[in-house]
Amino acid sequence: MPATQKPMRFGHTEGHTDVCFDDLGSYIVTCGSDGDVRIWEDLDDDDPKSINVGEKAYSCALKNGKLVTAVSNNTIQVHTFPEGVPDGILTRFTTNANHVVFNGDGGKVAAGSSDFLLKVVDVMDCSQQKTFRGHDAPVLSLSFDPKDIFLASASCDGSVKVWQISDQTCTISWPLLQKCNDVINAKSICRLAWQPKSGKLLAVPVEKSVKLYRRETWNNQYDLSDNFISQALNIVTWSPCGQYLAAGSINGLIIVWNVETKECMERVKHEKGYAICGLAWHPTCGRIAYTDAEGNLGLLENVCEPSGKISSSKVSSKVEKDYNDLFDGDDANNAGDFLNDNAVETPSFSKRIINDEEEDDDLMLASGRPRQRSHILEDDDNSPVEILLDKEEEDDQANSIHNLPLVTSQRSFYDGPMPTPRQKPFQSGSTPMHLTHRFMVWNSVGIIRCYNDEQDNAIDVEFHDTSIHHATHLSNTLNYTVADLSYEAILLACESTDELPSKLHCLHFSSWDSSKEWLVDMPQNEDIEAICLGLGWAAAATSAMLLRLFTIGGVQKEIFSLPGPIVSMAGHGEQLFIVYHRGAGFDGDQCLGVQLLELGKKKKQILHGDPLPLTRKSYLVWVGFSAEGTPCYVDSEGVVRMLNRGLGNTWTPICNTREHCKGKSDHYWVLSCKLDREFRCMELADLMTQNAVNLAIKYASRSRRLILAQRLSELAVEKAAELAATQVEEEEEEDFRKELNAGSEVFYVLPLLSEGFFLTKGAVTCSNQGRVNPFKVNSFHTLNCILSIKFFSHNCYFRPKTGFQMWLEENRSSILSDNPNFSDEADIIKEGMMRFRVLSAEERKAWAAKAKGGTTSDGAEAKKRKHVVDESYETENEKEKAKENLNLPKKQKPLDLSTNQKLSAFAFKQE
Repeated sequence: MPATQKPMRFGHTEGHTDVCFDDLGSYIVTCGSDGDVRIWEDLDDDDPKSINVGEKAYSCALKNGKLVTAVSNNTIQVHTFPEGVPDGILTRFTTNANHVVFNGDGGKVAAGSSDFLLKVVDVMDCSQQKTFRGHDAPVLSLSFDPKDIFLASASCDGSVKVWQISDQTCTISWPLLQKCNDVINAKSICRLAWQPKSGKLLAVPVEKSVKLYRRETWNNQYDLSDNFISQALNIVTWSPCGQYLAAGSINGLIIVWNVETKECMERVKHEKGYAICGLAWHPTCGRIAYTDAEGNLGLLENVCEPSGKISSSKVSSKVEKDYNDLFDGDDANNAGDFLNDNAVETPSFSKRIINDEEEDDDLMLASGRPRQRSHILEDDDNSPVEILLDKEEEDDQANSIHNLPLVTSQRSFYDGPMPTPRQKPFQSGSTPMHLTHRFMVWNSVGIIRCYNDEQDNAIDVEFHDTSIHHATHLSNTLNYTVADLSYEAILLACESTDELPSKLHCLHFSSWDSSKEWLVDMPQNEDIEAICLGLGWAAAATSAMLLRLFTIGGVQKEIFSLPGPIVSMAGHGEQLFIVYHRGAGFDGDQCLGVQLLELGKKKKQILHGDPLPLTRKSYLVWVGFSAEGTPCYVDSEGVVRMLNRGLGNTWTPICNTREHCKGKSDHYWVLSCKLDREFRCMELADLMTQNAVNLAIKYASRSRRLILAQRLSELAVEKAAELAATQVEEEEEEDFRKELNAGSEVFYVLPLLSEGFFLTKGAVTCSNQGRVNPFKVNSFHTLNCILSIKFFSHNCYFRPKTGFQMWLEENRSSILSDNPNFSDEADIIKEGMMRFRVLSAEERKAWAAKAKGGTTSDGAEAKKRKHVVDESYETENEKEKAKENLNLPKKQKPLDLSTNQKLSAFAFKQE
């Protein structure tokens, strides 16, 4: 028959409560937010004994006639039981103690506090204390190892740790829980528990399942879950025999499993659905006492009793033994000949035949431990017969052997590294979702806050620069959980419910039309897990491992599959930064991959699923871009890494925020970087681009580092001058090349010269007389012809001057007179730029206007020169034809010096 649920009764005022049994199970002891400890003889006790221990009592434990309570005055108090006489204070903390437990023999007490500390205190001598430091947030719960070797604890920092009691060191740590800043904001109080007697398994309630970790190896053996669990589990407790495990959820569901078979044995629902915060199993029978967050006390009876509920897939040990005796009588009689002193024969273990091809190493008990070879017997057919217990557990289980289940199947034993739980998706710059007041996003554009309490369910949007947009207040009727903010829009998304699909909502405040928002529903069974905004686009990653890309106006223009479940995304301009799970991590490491896409007119992929390096046993906490658009990310160890495009798209660590934390409660959100050594800043700035130096100047000015700002300004002028000089040289070289390539005739001069031809005062000739000239004589006649063509092309490709160039031409002599040591053109340009910047804006505009006006006149002059050149070219051509037959040498006109220099430098060296 199923477990019997008795009607609940009022025990304490509204608030957190705790419950436990005494050693014999004669009394039920509860404590609550009213500061009282009540001793109940039974659930029907109308007049329980009450002991006031303080303003509030958060936890209680009872062993060997000692009642220990964690009280709101930051102390751990002791009272005699059942008298309730105060017996002193065991230890003190600086804040509230949240949980207190006894060890197996009742000689020690462990307590965890909101000041991040754990203490183990000797009950008889409170001066014998051990303090455990390592959590970065308030401690939620703890549990003693039955063998007094380890201590397990859970904390608001999201970690579950196992400590070595002897030397107070952390043996293992798992990032399993959601982070929060206090116990009252925790989604679950995570009351974990060790398996009684053997301590072989540690049970940890995580979300909607119970994770079981194996002792010593600390591997996740398996998880216990059930389809009826719809909310997070709050607390677990073991049956005294260690065979069954009970768990209570935050919506009032109590589940009982058989640990060996992983089968759900009981499901009981709270009368009103209140959160279960206290759970205790009777020391001798199948009764479970529980309390809720409203101060009520309840009791379950006949839980997993032999006469109660038994799985239909399991037969009783007695029926199994009778069945074996009926057909295997000979084997049963002969089995006694093989028994030794260490063997324990029991009807709960049936003899089972194993195939010859199976190896002895694969033989397993239902507990998952390998059997010793000495415990495997062989009959006449060389088939091993399994009849004995694990030698290590025989003492613990001899007294309760009737509670063990049947061995129904084999399970392989794996002792290697176990997979790391996958990190859940998150939105960069946000705080945990379960908080009533939280940041949905905080970035360089602004802040989006969410309020979800009894008074209001709304979203507030604030901009750092109010000129972009005014602050906005939005209703949150759809329960949006993720958000992003850019200079163009606000993007929101919510999870699906039983009635509504997951939705993507965009408020495009920079739109020029009247409709400034759009809403898109996701397909069924597809939830949005991460979103981001870029320049003109919005992206949403879903639980179906799809990325949907929308225009800022709401048109879905792209959709593609992700290689793995999404972790987080970030956008900057046309860049999309995607982080996802590329595989299973081991030994506490996450296995993440990264994609970097450019979504401009020419779409391309920069990073193609490359591994994302993280610090050992850490996880990702933030992704984003620098002000210059370089991808960056931060892991849980505080290490900031940036993409180094110049080194083959590698990731370079640039900062460790943990080194700058003053206390354990300090945390950093990466916004910018600075150096206290200004000389080093100059060295770094020398490696930057011109735009980066300009940003550094602004930052130094706002930081009131005037000397640094001045030196950075000088550096910026030098960089600008170098850039201008480089551009002038490139322009001159390009102009000259264009001039030479202006006409087809000039284009053929270069291969002609390279083949050994040279120019004379007459026609084009060849140094090799046996070679026929491939060009006609009338194509090239003299160097003057080439010069005329060059002069013509120079005017065709005339480049207008800028205002600075005109100012520099007029003031060059002044600069040289003030600086007679200037010999390089780059030095003159640097000095000229510094002087030109000192001019007022009106003067610079006047020079710019003058330059534009000069362009027109120069164009007119160029036309005149072109006309003159054409006439001179025709006249010269006629003269050359007349003199060509006479073979008279023609006296060449003196060439322009600058033209000769350019031509000789580019084409040939004149003898």
